[in-house]
Amino acid sequence: KSNLCVANSVYLANYCKQYNPNSFYVGQGCDFTLFKNDESVKVPENLAVIPKPIVGYVGALLSIRLDEQILLHLAQQKPEWSVVLVGPEDEDFKASKLHQTLNVHFLGPQKPESLPSYIKGFDICLNPQALNPLTIGNYPRKIDEYLAMGKPTLATKTEAMSVFEDYVYIAETKEDYVKLAEKALTENNPELEQKRIDFAKTHTWEKNVAEIYKAIESVQ
Repeated sequence: KSNLCVANSVYLANYCKQYNPNSFYVGQGCDFTLFKNDESVKVPENLAVIPKPIVGYVGALLSIRLDEQILLHLAQQKPEWSVVLVGPEDEDFKASKLHQTLNVHFLGPQKPESLPSYIKGFDICLNPQALNPLTIGNYPRKIDEYLAMGKPTLATKTEAMSVFEDYVYIAETKEDYVKLAEKALTENNPELEQKRIDFAKTHTWEKNVAEIYKAIESVQ
């Protein structure tokens, strides 16, 4: 019954189109005030002592949202790498085999303003998303934050991730995560880092609002 629908992910926009042809993907605004990779951002001591290369995740460790098997596979296949997880854990993660894996490091919940410091210390950033009705349509704002700091980023393939496909290594299987992480480590360079930063910074609230107005005007 709406005149139009707007959504912040491609998946949700396509879902809306089943019921209303005037449905539009309008993107997502992000605040990048904290997420800048410059000299003012210092790697925390509890991360600086961990052996590199570091593949890391920042955010809540929830089994409904993250695929534990991807993290286990990465750690087991690459024992010379460090897998670092920053964030509060649910009961499933607290009971995970990850805690018995020597190259996996849980650094616990941290203050939001300190998260860029942890991302700065990662060689690769991860979003090993579980695929289910709760997560399938998510706009992954975390990806923008990783990219805003220029970091090589690996994520699970979803329809919502399609807008990032030129800037993110997108995996369909846990085996893909290992291969793509190797590739990301090998080919990373300052030019690619700057391209990621520039792309992330196109996802502003101003652009988001402009896209909403454009959608409204197109159906008037």
